Amino acid sequence: MMEVPNRDNTAMPQRIQDAVARVRRNAAGRWNVIVVATLLALAFVLWGGLALSSAAIGAAAVAVWAALWPDVMLSTAMAEFEARRQAKDAARAAGARIWGEMVHALPNPTLVLDAAGTVMVMNAAAVELFPGNGTGRHIALITRAPELLTAVDSALETQTVQVCRLDFKVPVERSLAGSVVPLNVSDSEPEDPQLLIVLRDLTREDRLVRMRADFVANASHELRTPLASLKGFVETLQHAAKDDPVARERFLKIMQQQAERMARLIDDLLSLSRIEMKAHVMPRERIDVGAIITHVAQTLTTIADEKPVTLEIGVLPQAVVLGDRDELIQVFQNLIENAIKYSHAGGRVSITGSVVPGATPGSDKLAIAISDEGPGIAPEHLPRLTERFYRVNAAQSRHAGGTGLGLAIVKHVLNRHQADLQIESVVGKGSTFRVVLPLKN
Repeated sequence: MMEVPNRDNTAMPQRIQDAVARVRRNAAGRWNVIVVATLLALAFVLWGGLALSSAAIGAAAVAVWAALWPDVMLSTAMAEFEARRQAKDAARAAGARIWGEMVHALPNPTLVLDAAGTVMVMNAAAVELFPGNGTGRHIALITRAPELLTAVDSALETQTVQVCRLDFKVPVERSLAGSVVPLNVSDSEPEDPQLLIVLRDLTREDRLVRMRADFVANASHELRTPLASLKGFVETLQHAAKDDPVARERFLKIMQQQAERMARLIDDLLSLSRIEMKAHVMPRERIDVGAIITHVAQTLTTIADEKPVTLEIGVLPQAVVLGDRDELIQVFQNLIENAIKYSHAGGRVSITGSVVPGATPGSDKLAIAISDEGPGIAPEHLPRLTERFYRVNAAQSRHAGGTGLGLAIVKHVLNRHQADLQIESVVGKGSTFRVVLPLKN
């Protein structure tokens, strides 16, 4: 008799389970039939005639075949079940491979879950959004976003598409729209793909809407004064000073200054908007900060000589950070140019650098300090210096050609680089603006 494998019968079809049970129940009885039929055939062979012996052997063969027939049926059923199981496993593996290739080809963060909420596949964009490989883990161990977890539970329970919105504040502010789609695959097992989660980044769209609103509000506020001046001078030149060459020359010079101020203001507003739109995207370029500072100092030499102000660059450590070269140039250009503008004639602006050891291995930082010998800033103004259009002395700032947006741009660039801006100032002695950047290991 065929030995029935001792395996978990729960994975078998019910008819095969029933056959296994019947075979095991009737095994002893069937062997008794075989033994009796064999003995009778031998008896007739020994003591019966030829015809009777042939009939007895035939009858015994039929009895043996009938007794063994359940084993034959079981063997066939087991072979059929094993073939189907192997085919199903192969189809499931092929399906998982196709799902993986499809999900990894999508640009948006995408995850595939089984019926238990366990992540089966997540693409590179999802790994970047939810740091660490979450494959094989429950979705609740990857993100604590209650909106997404609620949508997953509802989709599994109701088998309907669920939508949600996710707002993340750290490490950078991001907004995403999530779609949780039940796959509704027929003949699927609980461990097969059951849910498809697709997340669409709304950060750029939200920032664009906010940028437009801010641009209109800021432009209407800051451009009103120079536009009013231009309009007044134009009217004066058209009437009262129409034939006065001295007044015309003076007014035209003021009009040129106001136009340049508006151009700088619009450039800074657009620059600030572009930086804000990219605030959620980490820069990946390897940057030599010392080379950037040397480049910026060379471009500002002319302005320093006109003041005159001595521009000194100390020994800068050979350090590499991950960043955006153009944005970091803008940061140091704004800080060094401000130090030159607000220093008194004959003063000195110094640039120094140092490596600040981190609390844990790989967390060292690079600190670049720009110090001036200007009038200094009172303590009550320091917390608000990076606000848009905030000025300690509005008249002095406008006279120096400032737009009130320089430090706001610096703050947003450094936020994108996960860096800090530290400000120290003593009234009457000067100020130090320190940029602290994480080093690339």
